[in-house]
Amino acid sequence: MSKKLLLPTSIVGSLPKPAWLAPPEKLWSPWKLEGDQLLEGKQDALRIALQQQHLAGVDIISDGEQTRQHFVTTFIEHLSGVNFENRKIVKIRDRYDASVPVVVGEVARQKAVFVEDAKFLRKLTEKPIKWALPGPMTMVDTLYDDHYKSREKLAWEFAKLLNEEARELQDAGVDIIQFDEPAFNVFFDEVNDWGMAALERATEGLKCETAVHVCYGYGIKANNDWKKTLGSEWRQYEEIFPKIQASNIDIVSLECHNSNVPLNLIELVRGKKVMVGAIDVATNTIETPEEVADTLRSTLQFVDIENLYPSTNCGMAPLSRNVASGKLSALSAGAEIIRKEFGM
Repeated sequence: MSKKLLLPTSIVGSLPKPAWLAPPEKLWSPWKLEGDQLLEGKQDALRIALQQQHLAGVDIISDGEQTRQHFVTTFIEHLSGVNFENRKIVKIRDRYDASVPVVVGEVARQKAVFVEDAKFLRKLTEKPIKWALPGPMTMVDTLYDDHYKSREKLAWEFAKLLNEEARELQDAGVDIIQFDEPAFNVFFDEVNDWGMAALERATEGLKCETAVHVCYGYGIKANNDWKKTLGSEWRQYEEIFPKIQASNIDIVSLECHNSNVPLNLIELVRGKKVMVGAIDVATNTIETPEEVADTLRSTLQFVDIENLYPSTNCGMAPLSRNVASGKLSALSAGAEIIRKEFGM
């Protein structure tokens, strides 16, 4: 990116884990190793994820979320004030029931959660690295609050803790910190009342680039069923993009390929960098480079090419490793088609 690479590619977050580390193709997959072996196994998996991205020609490297079970709960696990033993069933994103931890007292961050992992990855590659953290609203929506009794109050507490983590990740050499906020696509009033403000609190004082990822979810049945109810046009972004446009967030990550999102909604965040989801994570079909290029090309009337960052729609944890690798290669090859068209 420092050399002004056109269309720098990246993944949103997760890659499939090796079968020796956790049962494949599922979320919240339990670890197969323990203690020091688990630590070594996570680091080995991180090396594999890095190699997978390097071989596919990905430009901005992520950890593939190899050291965490889930994009939200792993961060929450490291906080005090949350009980993981006596769980409750809640409806996540107004979509599906899940057994979640309970906030029983004041939440606090006792130590860094991902900083050592980020330092490890930083030593392994000279490419820019991006690290994903859960956003405050999505964290609130992924547990049961028996203490604050207010989604807004809890979100502000989480925002402070996320900011502590983000500052340390920045100091560890992370170039882009991405906050995952799929809840933004559901709770529009809360986004506009306090959700965006809480997210900006999480980014306070950061000098590295920041991104917000707002998608329609992993390719799991509950999400796919929900999408079928959304009609021929998915206009959720229309509700939240004006607030994001007015924020200090640098990059907006959204879902495009095989979605019913009207692409002209991207115009609402004109001037921001846009991570365009050009890979569908809800299918095992591997896109052709031409399909990826078509998706990217179709967005160029709404985002300047220097602000276009080709990416995946969402994380790929539920996919097989072969399918994920094929999709990564297609992403890079599709971006290269567009670069050649522009003589870059």
